[in-house]
Amino acid sequence: MNPRLIASIAIGTAVVLGTTGCSMISPQATTIEYSAAEGVNVYDSGPLEVRNAYIVATEDGSEGNFVAAIVNDTDEDHTLVVELGDPSSPITLEIDVDARSTLSLGADGEDPELVEGLDTLPGADIPGFFQSGDGEGVLTSVPVLDGELNYLAPLVP
Repeated sequence: MNPRLIASIAIGTAVVLGTTGCSMISPQATTIEYSAAEGVNVYDSGPLEVRNAYIVATEDGSEGNFVAAIVNDTDEDHTLVVELGDPSSPITLEIDVDARSTLSLGADGEDPELVEGLDTLPGADIPGFFQSGDGEGVLTSVPVLDGELNYLAPLVP
């Protein structure tokens, strides 16, 4: 057999294995959970799931509207308790969600929840604690946005 043919097969095999071998040890980007929109998702707060939660605030950050989709896949009505801001004196929202339904605050004809005393400028994040049912709850950062984008403008209080 021709030594050049064997050498070219060996080099070709090394190139193929060298370029595809990285995918065997690299993390798969499609398995990393993230929020694909402007808000945050909260899944482990109890029986309710919170999707794309954010606040659209006034220019001075004195108040804002809490916007989110809240999913209740259970056979019972539940209340989502949201505590925003300083844990020692939070702004508390209680949102009732019917069994087997999705409540879309700020969409589908549902009004967003007004957050008075926000004291957070647009562009910042505010601590948010989400809890429902007998779940322990989850602490996360909730983005505060302004109404500069056309689809957010109607959500400014």
